[in-house]
Amino acid sequence: MSLEVGLTEDLALCHALRRRVFIEEQQVPEVEEVDGRDGDALHLLAKKGGEAIGCARILLAGDLGKIGRVCVLDAYRGQGVGVALIEAALQVLRDQPGVTQAKLGAQTHAIGFYEKLGFRAIGPEYLDAGIAHRDMLRDLP
Repeated sequence: MSLEVGLTEDLALCHALRRRVFIEEQQVPEVEEVDGRDGDALHLLAKKGGEAIGCARILLAGDLGKIGRVCVLDAYRGQGVGVALIEAALQVLRDQPGVTQAKLGAQTHAIGFYEKLGFRAIGPEYLDAGIAHRDMLRDLP
Protein backbone atom coordinates (compact mmCIF):
# COMPACT_ATOMS: atom_id res chain seq x y z
CA MET A 1 0.00 0.00 0.00
CA SER A 2 1.34 3.39 -0.92
CA LEU A 3 1.52 6.36 1.38
CA GLU A 4 -0.26 9.54 0.29
CA VAL A 5 0.41 12.88 1.98
CA GLY A 6 -1.26 16.12 0.95
CA LEU A 7 -3.16 19.20 1.96
CA THR A 8 -6.63 18.57 3.31
CA GLU A 9 -9.69 20.54 4.36
CA ASP A 10 -11.00 17.61 6.43
CA LEU A 11 -10.44 19.08 9.89
CA ALA A 12 -12.72 16.51 11.53
CA LEU A 13 -10.41 13.72 10.41
CA CYS A 14 -7.31 15.63 11.59
CA HIS A 15 -9.00 16.32 14.94
CA ALA A 16 -9.84 12.62 15.33
CA LEU A 17 -6.21 11.63 14.74
CA ARG A 18 -4.91 14.30 17.09
CA ARG A 19 -7.41 13.23 19.76
CA ARG A 20 -6.17 9.62 19.59
CA VAL A 21 -2.48 10.55 19.72
CA PHE A 22 -2.32 13.65 21.89
CA ILE A 23 -5.36 13.52 24.17
CA GLU A 24 -5.85 9.77 24.62
CA GLU A 25 -2.30 8.40 24.23
CA GLN A 26 -0.16 11.28 25.52
CA GLN A 27 -2.72 12.62 28.02
CA VAL A 28 -2.56 16.20 26.69
CA PRO A 29 -5.47 18.16 28.17
CA GLU A 30 -8.14 18.79 25.54
CA VAL A 31 -8.15 22.51 26.32
CA GLU A 32 -4.46 22.66 25.31
CA GLU A 33 -4.80 20.50 22.19
CA VAL A 34 -7.81 22.40 20.86
CA ASP A 35 -6.30 25.89 20.75
CA GLY A 36 -8.62 27.62 18.27
CA ARG A 37 -5.90 28.14 15.65
CA ASP A 38 -6.91 25.42 13.20
CA GLY A 39 -9.00 27.83 11.13
CA ASP A 40 -5.86 29.89 10.42
CA ALA A 41 -3.75 26.87 9.46
CA LEU A 42 -2.96 24.67 6.49
CA HIS A 43 -3.45 20.98 7.25
CA LEU A 44 -1.70 17.90 5.93
CA LEU A 45 -3.14 14.40 6.04
CA ALA A 46 -1.27 11.12 5.59
CA LYS A 47 -3.20 8.12 4.28
CA LYS A 48 -2.17 4.55 3.65
CA GLY A 49 -4.55 2.28 1.78
CA GLY A 50 -7.22 4.95 2.14
CA GLU A 51 -6.92 5.00 5.95
CA ALA A 52 -6.00 8.28 7.65
CA ILE A 53 -2.89 7.55 9.75
CA GLY A 54 -1.26 10.91 10.48
CA CYS A 55 -1.51 14.65 10.15
CA ALA A 56 0.21 17.97 10.72
CA ARG A 57 -0.67 21.64 10.58
CA ILE A 58 1.17 24.72 9.38
CA LEU A 59 0.73 28.25 10.67
CA LEU A 60 2.22 31.17 8.73
CA ALA A 61 3.68 34.31 10.33
CA GLY A 62 5.67 36.58 8.03
CA ASP A 63 8.80 34.79 6.84
CA LEU A 64 8.26 31.91 9.29
CA GLY A 65 6.21 28.75 8.91
CA LYS A 66 5.38 26.91 12.13
CA ILE A 67 4.87 23.17 11.74
CA GLY A 68 2.87 21.65 14.57
CA ARG A 69 0.43 19.03 15.72
CA VAL A 70 2.47 16.37 13.89
CA CYS A 71 1.07 12.97 14.78
CA VAL A 72 1.14 9.42 13.47
CA LEU A 73 -0.99 6.56 14.76
CA ASP A 74 1.02 4.15 16.89
CA ALA A 75 0.67 1.19 14.49
CA TYR A 76 2.32 3.21 11.69
CA ARG A 77 5.27 4.76 13.53
CA GLY A 78 8.73 3.89 12.32
CA GLN A 79 7.48 3.44 8.74
CA GLY A 80 8.45 6.85 7.32
CA VAL A 81 5.08 8.54 7.82
CA GLY A 82 6.49 11.27 10.04
CA VAL A 83 9.29 11.94 7.56
CA ALA A 84 6.76 12.18 4.72
CA LEU A 85 4.60 14.61 6.72
CA ILE A 86 7.55 16.88 7.52
CA GLU A 87 8.87 16.77 3.95
CA ALA A 88 5.40 17.66 2.65
CA ALA A 89 5.13 20.51 5.18
CA LEU A 90 8.52 21.85 4.10
CA GLN A 91 7.41 21.79 0.47
CA VAL A 92 4.21 23.65 1.31
CA LEU A 93 6.31 26.27 3.11
CA ARG A 94 8.70 26.59 0.16
CA ASP A 95 5.66 27.31 -2.03
CA GLN A 96 4.56 30.21 0.21
CA PRO A 97 5.85 33.61 -0.96
CA GLY A 98 8.36 35.13 1.45
CA VAL A 99 8.62 32.16 3.83
CA THR A 100 12.31 31.48 4.50
CA GLN A 101 12.32 29.40 7.70
CA ALA A 102 10.45 26.52 9.28
CA LYS A 103 10.03 26.25 13.04
CA LEU A 104 8.56 23.57 15.28
CA GLY A 105 8.36 22.63 18.93
CA ALA A 106 9.79 19.14 19.25
CA GLN A 107 9.15 16.77 22.10
CA THR A 108 12.66 16.19 23.43
CA HIS A 109 12.61 12.47 22.60
CA ALA A 110 12.07 13.43 18.92
CA ILE A 111 14.90 15.98 18.59
CA GLY A 112 17.16 13.47 16.79
CA PHE A 113 14.36 12.70 14.32
CA TYR A 114 14.03 16.38 13.39
CA GLU A 115 17.79 16.92 13.28
CA LYS A 116 18.00 14.26 10.56
CA LEU A 117 15.52 16.40 8.59
CA GLY A 118 17.74 19.49 8.82
CA PHE A 119 16.32 21.19 11.92
CA ARG A 120 18.54 22.54 14.70
CA ALA A 121 17.51 22.96 18.33
CA ILE A 122 17.37 26.53 19.61
CA GLY A 123 16.66 27.96 23.04
CA PRO A 124 16.08 26.15 26.31
CA GLU A 125 13.90 23.16 27.06
CA TYR A 126 10.34 24.01 28.14
CA LEU A 127 7.15 22.23 29.10
CA ASP A 128 4.20 22.22 26.72
CA ALA A 129 1.14 20.35 27.99
CA GLY A 130 3.41 18.85 30.65
CA ILE A 131 5.76 17.36 28.01
CA ALA A 132 9.39 18.50 27.61
CA HIS A 133 10.01 20.32 24.30
CA ARG A 134 12.63 22.37 22.51
CA ASP A 135 12.10 24.75 19.63
CA MET A 136 13.78 23.80 16.39
CA LEU A 137 14.48 25.87 13.28
CA ARG A 138 15.41 25.13 9.69
CA ASP A 139 16.18 27.41 6.75
CA LEU A 140 14.21 26.72 3.59
CA PRO A 141 16.57 26.49 0.61
